[in-house]
Amino acid sequence: MLFKVDENLPVEIAELLSDLGHDAKTINDQRLQGVNDRVLLELCDKEKRTLITLDIDFSDIRTYAPRDHEGI
Repeated sequence: MLFKVDENLPVEIAELLSDLGHDAKTINDQRLQGVNDRVLLELCDKEKRTLITLDIDFSDIRTYAPRDHEGI
């Protein structure tokens, strides 16, 4: 699977996912720190990556409907 790990999580999560055979990038790897939530999610969708985050803004399914994204 393809993952993008948000900047509010330790980079070790991406390392663990990579060790398990997944393709995991971090926000820091791609120099996307501080990017707008909508822009971040658009990038994840474009890259077909599931976003792993602690940002509770993404939990609003009215704004970020699960059927519209690769995964959050």
